[in-house]
Amino acid sequence: MIRIHSIARQPSLQKKSEILLAAVIIARSTSLIFSRIALGSFGTFNLLALRFGAAFILLAAIFARRLFAIKAKELLAGVLLGVLFTAVLTLELFGLKRTDSGTTSFIENSAMIFVPVFQMIIFRKKPSGPNCIRIALALSGIGILTLGQSGGLFRSGSIYLIGAALCYAAVIMATAGFSKKYDPLLLGITQVGTVGILSFVLSLIFESPRLPESGREWLMILALAVVCSGFGFTLQPLAQRGTTAERAGMMCAVSPVSAAALGIIFLHEQISPYKAAGCALIMLSLIAEPLIKRVTYLHKRSVKKLV
Repeated sequence: MIRIHSIARQPSLQKKSEILLAAVIIARSTSLIFSRIALGSFGTFNLLALRFGAAFILLAAIFARRLFAIKAKELLAGVLLGVLFTAVLTLELFGLKRTDSGTTSFIENSAMIFVPVFQMIIFRKKPSGPNCIRIALALSGIGILTLGQSGGLFRSGSIYLIGAALCYAAVIMATAGFSKKYDPLLLGITQVGTVGILSFVLSLIFESPRLPESGREWLMILALAVVCSGFGFTLQPLAQRGTTAERAGMMCAVSPVSAAALGIIFLHEQISPYKAAGCALIMLSLIAEPLIKRVTYLHKRSVKKLV
């Protein structure tokens, strides 16, 4: 009875986790708009230090009791995730300085294809047929959505974004493992604090860090800290706890759709045919697996009736 009940609840848990993960990815996708503007005033590491430092102070104040109870292994896991995320964000911003946000979104979110590749190499786990179809659909959609305007993968800065995608795939896999062993909220807070500290040290070494000087600059930093870092990064371990690394990688496809929507709303971009087609393919990729399973089930059922 207990086992049956547990299995019955699993789909509901996975659905909730993936909805939260989609919200997290959408929140993080807004950082491209704010970061693009803020990079005109701040250095790369200075921006990351301010953004994640402010987010950590806020989170530490809210969850102080839980943080004081953190175990050594949880702390170490959170620090490792923070180091990986620092690499992702540094490479992302270096790429964003040299190319447009469309190319940035496409290349970085190609992490979705590196996750099953890494799993195949490390764990000898081959991606399923439905997931191969989902990957193909999502990549086709992202390609149509972004490359129509961005000019391809070989523009200046793309090499940084390929590195960001590889590091992000590593983050997804590490988070999938750690979030099932340790408190996912503590992991998220620790990784945010680690990014803030590492970025501050790097800013001291390579830049001349400064604080925001105008209300507009403070507004951008607070938006990045609260929405993109506080929510977008802290809750990823919690969101991934109820799903697999492979499916979490596939959820990266949400980011370019969100970026396109934000461009339409805030930058007044027009909905061109290639943009509509790209969004449609990406959304289809997100529902492809249950559709394929449903069609397969109905086909088998019809075959049995004929026999």
